[in-house]
Amino acid sequence: MSSIDESKKFIPLNIAVLTISDTRAAADDKSGTTLVDRLTAAGHKLAGREIVTDDVEAIRAVVRKWIADSGVDVIVTTGGTGFTGRDVTPEAIEPLFEKRMDGFSIAFHLLSHAKIGTSTIQSRATAGLAGNTFIFVLPGSPGACRDAWEGILAAQLDYRHRPCNFVEIMPRLDEHLRRKAG
Repeated sequence: MSSIDESKKFIPLNIAVLTISDTRAAADDKSGTTLVDRLTAAGHKLAGREIVTDDVEAIRAVVRKWIADSGVDVIVTTGGTGFTGRDVTPEAIEPLFEKRMDGFSIAFHLLSHAKIGTSTIQSRATAGLAGNTFIFVLPGSPGACRDAWEGILAAQLDYRHRPCNFVEIMPRLDEHLRRKAG
């Protein structure tokens, strides 16, 4: 069973939050605020926060900027994961992944199904790794953001979480690049 190893010191990560929406502004970005509130309450640092429209190139521009920024460890997006014509977040971000995290989508949908039943299939939540940056693509509802944070991300982004977590493997994410150089 998973647990927190209190003998280990918490390591704060630099997490950027991107809201994708044609209708949200900072004042009414409840999903982005939900994520910011939770990540800072957990002890992480907000590395950046932006809102962009449902536009592939606008989304990619911000995500690429954060991937290239050594001060950003994790990117969490909210919005644009549905099936309407303007929902393009997975199309914008998945091509940037070097490695897909299929287990995230599965875990997210299991959590979501327990709350909203079969309606979970209307989300294309996804995750992956680009460079040394973990990217999590969440739906645009505050509830989905809360569930993803509390049910998956809080544990996986906590170095003390056992049996394993993403923080402990972060120093090894670029092994393939170092191996080629040597």
